[in-house]
Amino acid sequence: MNVLSLFDGISVARQALSNCNIPINKYYCCEIDKFAIKVSKKNWPDNIHMGNVKDFSNNDLNIDLLIGGSPCQDLSIAKRGRKGLEGDRSSLFWEYIRIRDLVKPKLFILENVASMKKEDRDIITKAMGVEPVMFNASLVSAQCRKRLFWTNINFELPTNKQIYMKDILDENAEPSKDVIVFEKTEHRGTNEIKKLGYINGVDHQAYRIYDVSGKMATLTTSCNSRVSVDGYRKLTPIECERLQSLPDNYTDCVSKSQRYKCVGNAFNCNVISHIINSSTLLISTQ
Repeated sequence: MNVLSLFDGISVARQALSNCNIPINKYYCCEIDKFAIKVSKKNWPDNIHMGNVKDFSNNDLNIDLLIGGSPCQDLSIAKRGRKGLEGDRSSLFWEYIRIRDLVKPKLFILENVASMKKEDRDIITKAMGVEPVMFNASLVSAQCRKRLFWTNINFELPTNKQIYMKDILDENAEPSKDVIVFEKTEHRGTNEIKKLGYINGVDHQAYRIYDVSGKMATLTTSCNSRVSVDGYRKLTPIECERLQSLPDNYTDCVSKSQRYKCVGNAFNCNVISHIINSSTLLISTQ
C-alpha cells in the first residue's frame, strides 16, 4: 500500500495503519515542523518526507490512501476573530484538494474540527464531494475530541469502549509541587480553578480540573489541564500520548514542551484505526 499523509505531524496515521496490520509499501508525508518530523523519523525511519504541501507536485506515486488534517486554527471556535477558510493556516485545506485532484487516490480521509462555522463546513463538503461524519474520540479513548471526517470509506461509529482517565494514568507521575490558591465552581461537569491573584509574585492561571473517573476535554498544544490525583497536577507527556491512543514515549525524542505541542496537534490514533478498519480495500491488502 502507498500512503500520502498531508500535514503529517508525528505520523499518527502510520501508527494507525500499523495497529490495523496494514502492510505499507511507501509512506509519503508532508510536514514542516522540525520537532514533529523528528518524532516521525524516530518512530518510522522509512517514511519518505516530501516537505511543504505547497511544493508538492508529484503525480506518479500511485497513492492508495490520502489522509490529512488541514490546520484548524482559523476554523476552531477556540480562536477569537477566526477567519475561517480565508485564514493563513486553514486556507491550506485547498492544498489538500489540489493534491487529491493531482494524485487521484483510491481512498481519502480529511479531518478537521467540529466547531467550525456552518459556512466553512458547507464549503469543505462541497469541495470534498462527501458529507462529513462527526466522530468523538471519547468513544475509543479517555478524551472528548469532536472531529469531522470527510472520507469515501463507509464506516459506522463504534460502541463506547468505556475508557476513562483512571485507565490511562501514568503510574510514574510526580505529585504536583505547585502552590495554588483557588476556589471551586461547577463548570460543565468539571471543577474549574479560578485565579485569585498572585502567589509569591507569580500570576497563577485558571485551570480546569478533571476527576479521573471521567473523560478529559480536548487536548490543546499545551496539554495544560489538571487532573485530581493526590492534589492537582498537570498531565504528563505519557498521559497525553495515551489520551491520543499512542504508545508510551512515542514523542520522547523532543523536549517536554514540544511533546505536548506535537501530541496536542495530532490525530487520535484509535479513531483513525477504526475508520481504516472499515475499508474493505485496505483490509484486502493484509
